[in-house]
Amino acid sequence: MRLIVCYTTAATRGHACGVAYHALTDAGHAPDVQRGYGWNLLPDVLNVSSGRREAKRRTGKVDLPVLILDDDSTVAGSRQIVEWAAANQAGAASPKPAA
Repeated sequence: MRLIVCYTTAATRGHACGVAYHALTDAGHAPDVQRGYGWNLLPDVLNVSSGRREAKRRTGKVDLPVLILDDDSTVAGSRQIVEWAAANQAGAASPKPAA
């Protein structure tokens, strides 16, 4: 699994990327973290990092965080990633597909 974050995995002040990362690690997952530098309020032409381009390709937006599962499905958004992590503890029988 791969987690695309803006620039940090720190959960300082409830930062969305850090919240998603810590939800995954608390659930026993060890995502490969990819940085997607930039800012979602910038025009797409200025968000040229590979992480932001991948987010745009998968979701239609440059917003992060984005989780890419081993089956190549995508979970976009901090709240959705937290919900996925809670429902898919590492070592459980079989992960539920992303919605």
